[in-house]
Amino acid sequence: MYYVYVLFSKVDKKLYAGFTENIRKRPEQHNRGDVPSTKKRRPLKLILFESFMNKGNALRREKYF
Repeated sequence: MYYVYVLFSKVDKKLYAGFTENIRKRPEQHNRGDVPSTKKRRPLKLILFESFMNKGNALRREKYF
């Protein structure tokens, strides 16, 4: 299963969209500071995720965001 997710930064009030195969672990990685693109935008809140059976469909959806 593949997931597209949207995080909300409580610091700069902007959204961040990403793609993962592990929707439980990935937001935690963002909030720990393990992801360089969001490290200075913490804390982040998961506001949306969608699941896909096909990786290509998930990547297209991520690009849409």
